[in-house]
Amino acid sequence: MQLPRLYRRFLLGFFCIACSIVSTWGEEPRLRVLTYNIHHGEGMDGRIDYKRLAVIITRLKPDVVALQEVDRSTTRSDGVDQLQRLVSLTGMNGEFGRAIYYADGEYGEGILSRFPIGWAKTHPLPFRPGQEPRVALAALIEPDNGLPSFVFVGTHLCHQSETTRVDQAQHLNALFAEDRQYPVILAGDLNARPDSEPITILKTTGWMDATAPKSVIDYILIRSQDQWEVIDTVVVDDKVASDHPAVLVELRWRSER
Repeated sequence: MQLPRLYRRFLLGFFCIACSIVSTWGEEPRLRVLTYNIHHGEGMDGRIDYKRLAVIITRLKPDVVALQEVDRSTTRSDGVDQLQRLVSLTGMNGEFGRAIYYADGEYGEGILSRFPIGWAKTHPLPFRPGQEPRVALAALIEPDNGLPSFVFVGTHLCHQSETTRVDQAQHLNALFAEDRQYPVILAGDLNARPDSEPITILKTTGWMDATAPKSVIDYILIRSQDQWEVIDTVVVDDKVASDHPAVLVELRWRSER
């Protein structure tokens, strides 16, 4: 017996929806991670332009972003809270970590997240007299898409001394390399080449460079003990918006190893 045409169409539509649901259930959740040194908002043309930075960020559709060289209420940036300005322009959640007081305001790291942020903490990094203090800004990210909660760390290592960068890499290891409570992702401008001693120290203690070989000093590092798999790496070298490229990595969480 031939089924009525309307009934056949209903069954076909139901079957397609069911297949789509099964396919979605079978997909392992992904995470888009971006690191971007924004050069206190000033582009290579000498203009401070938050909208063009926000356009670059939003076009890449990141879930979390580590920002370096962020001003907060400095005279250099006309009193603008740059992290909050980018929060407003991108629609993401944000946290700021002060590295130094500067120009009647503050200067340091920022984190953006499209997921809720559970907590944030700023960790000072070792430095020597005459050098600019640096920090690591860590935040607990609480995804709503099937991913586990994880700690996201944004940092900017010393540009003045390899020895100081070595000390800072070792300190980052002491803080985050052995954390067993949460997966950890480390991102930022490390001011070090892939074969340098600071990067070697990180790699030999379980960190993996998710940006290799496409990025040179801007890194996204994942730990071998965590269940991340690198799917893709994208480098957007705008040439105008900042003196650094925006570096994106797409990760997949493997629920079973």
